[in-house]
Amino acid sequence: MLEKYFKLSEHNTNVKTEVVAGITTFMTMGYIIMVNPGILSATGMDFGALITATCLSTAFATIFMAFYANYPFALAPGMGLNAFFAFGVVLGMGISWEAALAAVFINGVIFLLLTLTTARESIFNAIPMNLKLATSVGIGLFIAFIGFTQAGIVVANPDTYVALGNFHDPKVLLSVFGLVVAGLLLARKVKGALLISILVTSLTGMIFGIVPWPEGIVSPPPSLSPILFKMDFKAALNFGLIPIIFTFTFVDLFDTLGTLVGVASKANMLDKDGKLPRINRALAVDAVGTIAGAALGTSTVTTYVESASGVAEGGRTGLTSLVTGVLFLLALFFSPIVTAIPGQATAPALILVGLFMMEPVLKIDLSDYTEAIPAFLTIILMPLTYSIAEGLVMGVLSYVVIKLVSGKYRDVSPVMFILALFFVIRFIFFV
Repeated sequence: MLEKYFKLSEHNTNVKTEVVAGITTFMTMGYIIMVNPGILSATGMDFGALITATCLSTAFATIFMAFYANYPFALAPGMGLNAFFAFGVVLGMGISWEAALAAVFINGVIFLLLTLTTARESIFNAIPMNLKLATSVGIGLFIAFIGFTQAGIVVANPDTYVALGNFHDPKVLLSVFGLVVAGLLLARKVKGALLISILVTSLTGMIFGIVPWPEGIVSPPPSLSPILFKMDFKAALNFGLIPIIFTFTFVDLFDTLGTLVGVASKANMLDKDGKLPRINRALAVDAVGTIAGAALGTSTVTTYVESASGVAEGGRTGLTSLVTGVLFLLALFFSPIVTAIPGQATAPALILVGLFMMEPVLKIDLSDYTEAIPAFLTIILMPLTYSIAEGLVMGVLSYVVIKLVSGKYRDVSPVMFILALFFVIRFIFFV
C-alpha cells in the first residue's frame, strides 16, 4: 500500500529509509514544541494550550503535505514569524494576540488565493536556475549557523557580532562530541547516521549529568480551549494592521519559496527547467496549514528548513512527512521524552546538513559575474541577515539590476521585473 501510494521505487527509496528520514526530521525540529509556546506565551497566551496548538498544527500540515503533495517537507509554526508575532506586533505595537491571529488567518487566505491563481508557482518558476542553486547553498550556511549557535560553539559578541563559544562549558563539549560521532558515522556510511548521533549524544549528556533525564514518559495534552478560534477579525481589518498582514504575507511567501527551492535542489527534485513538479500542491498545503494554525491558535505555519535533515537521510516522498507528522501527534502524549532531547544533540545534525546543502555550489556559473554576484549575495545574506526571505530578495533584486545595467535585459523574465519592483516598494514603504 505504501509503495503504491507514495511511489517509493519510482523515487529510488524504500520504507526503512523514509521512516528513518521522518524520525530525523522530527528530532531536528522537535525543539519547536517548547520554543514556539515559549515565544508566543509572552503575549499572554496560555503556554499549555500553545503546546497542543503547535503539535496539532504541525501534524496536520505535515500529514497533509504527505498525502496531497507527496513531498518529504515538514511544516510548523515558523521561527522568526512567531517572534515577529509576539514581540513586533503584540508587545511592540500593543495589538491583541486575538487580532494578530486574525491577521495570520488572513495571510493564509491570501496565500491560498495566490496559489489557486498559480501566482506563487509563477514566482517559483521565474527564479533563475543559478539563484535556485544559490538558495540551496545559502540555506545550508543558514542551517549550519543555527546549529553552531544552538551548540554554543558560536555566540553573540557586542564588539565583533559573533565569537567563538566557551569550550570549558560541558554543553559545548557535548555538542562537539555529537559532531564527532555524526562525522564518524557519516564517514563510515552508516544508515541513519544523524538520527543515531542525536540519540547517542542525548544519552551521553544524560549519563554524565550535562542535561537532565526526562521527568516522565507520558503526560496528557493540555486543553486547547484558551486559544482555539479566538481570532478578532474586526480588529485585524483595521487600517493600522494592513502593513502587518503585508509583512506576514511577504516573509512567509519568500521563506517558503526559498525553503522549497533549496531543499528540492539538494534532493534533485527539480526538472531540467528548474521547476518543481506539483509545486502548487506544496504551496497549497503551506497556505491551508497557516489557516488551520491560526484557527488552532498559533502563528504562521510554514515549510521548515529542517526538512533538509530528512532529505539528507534519503527521504524523497510523502512517507517521510507522514512519519514526522505522526510523531508530532504522539509527542502530545510523550512530551516529557521529546522535550528532554537537548539542543546540543540536534545541533551537530544541523551543522552537517549545512554541509550536505553546499553541494549545488559546484553547479553555479561563477564565470559570468551577472550570474555570480546575485548568487553570492543570496548565499551570504541568508545567514548574515538570519532570514531565507531577505537573502532571496537581495539575490533577485541584484540579478535584475545587474542584468539591466550590463545590457543583458533579455535574460530577465517579466515576473522577475515585477518582483524587483515589488521589493523596491517594500523597502520604501514597509522596511
